[in-house]
Amino acid sequence: MDATQTDKPVAKHVQNMLYAGTDDGVYRIAGVPDPGETTAEKGLDAEQVYRVESFDDIDGIFATSESGLYHSPDGDDWQRLPVPEEQVYAVTASPDGERVYAGTRPARLFVADWTAGVPTDSDDWREVEGFRALREQTDWGIPRHDGMAQVRSLRTHPDAPDRIVAGVEVGGVHVSDDAGETWQNRHIEGFDAPHTDDIHHVELEDSETFVATTGSGLYRSTDAGRSWTRLDTAFSQRYFRQSFAHDGTVYAGAAPSSTASWAEDDDHVLAVSRGGDVAELADWPTPEAVAIGWTLVEGDVVAANHQGTLLRRTSDGWERVGSVPTPGEVRGRYMPLLWREP
Repeated sequence: MDATQTDKPVAKHVQNMLYAGTDDGVYRIAGVPDPGETTAEKGLDAEQVYRVESFDDIDGIFATSESGLYHSPDGDDWQRLPVPEEQVYAVTASPDGERVYAGTRPARLFVADWTAGVPTDSDDWREVEGFRALREQTDWGIPRHDGMAQVRSLRTHPDAPDRIVAGVEVGGVHVSDDAGETWQNRHIEGFDAPHTDDIHHVELEDSETFVATTGSGLYRSTDAGRSWTRLDTAFSQRYFRQSFAHDGTVYAGAAPSSTASWAEDDDHVLAVSRGGDVAELADWPTPEAVAIGWTLVEGDVVAANHQGTLLRRTSDGWERVGSVPTPGEVRGRYMPLLWREP
């Protein structure tokens, strides 16, 4: 555990709070963003958390995990939502807050009517038929994933209220412009890279501008995925878990290879692209650990590396501002962050 971490309990209903997903649940981290002492308390006990999300027109917080989709109205008390598939990797909501979408393993997409209340039965979730038709006509998955794919990323944007962007691992980027009824493949093609359909995350800078992190590079589209440019041509690290866009700048941690090698690697880097330009390497104080979690805290970009160190971007560079517990033998395969200001 980091030296800035203490075991003191965190008071519930803290006004401003950082939520972090880890290998064993969701933690509340108090004391960020100021450097110094932080405290952590587990709020949700769950297997391998992939996303921690909130949406403007829906109360509360969502967490996706190996053991299901969870919702908390206040960040303290959590309820497992009965999605028909247990393993839920991604969640998003329509911009009006009327529908919640859940992406699963195997790669299926479900939707629930949130205006009817919090779903309490698996029948409250309807499979998105257009996405199922897309899956049935496409060969997704690879042998090392047991021939199975998962919906790794789901995104919406208020400027295109009927658009859903799905990133499939392994299966590519897909876009619906009619709330999921029909879908178009928006594959990343034409590059000297073997795994451009290995999609880990899709970041939306706006309704048309996407940044895709993959097992073989970092890619950007300004036309909703119809064409792509490559951003990671100035350095050798090619494995990206997640990017974060803020104020015209895209940040992404890059590793030499996949998570199995992270414990031995000491040349993880931070890639920064400004205004869509080719990414350059920025000063990164923890080359032994790759940045995999991102959020905005009181206007500052905050990252978490896979060893659980929290770092804030300041005018003087990156400074350590706390830590997140990283239990288990394989540390920090995923570490989604969410800053909440009630």
